[in-house]
Amino acid sequence: MSDVTLQIGGRPYKVACAPGEEEHVAQLGRLIDEKVRATPGQSEARGLLFAALMLADELSELRAQAASTGTNFAQTLESLAERMENLAAHLEDDGSST
Repeated sequence: MSDVTLQIGGRPYKVACAPGEEEHVAQLGRLIDEKVRATPGQSEARGLLFAALMLADELSELRAQAASTGTNFAQTLESLAERMENLAAHLEDDGSST
């Protein structure tokens, strides 16, 4: 296990992580710190709560977009497959008539 010290809201927090994950955890800490600083004047607990809510909201929106995009992607693939089948059938018809 590795340890990373995160600076969030001006306070250090020591957290453990898997070896090699230090920079990723540090990036996450900076993201949380950014959200905490966006809610000045709050108590430490309240600032962390609001940061968590803002991050959860962003995650929720991204998941909704991904779900929507996934559906559109599947529909697009299906449409492309159908068009390719039609083209293949057309080429076969043209080839058999000559």
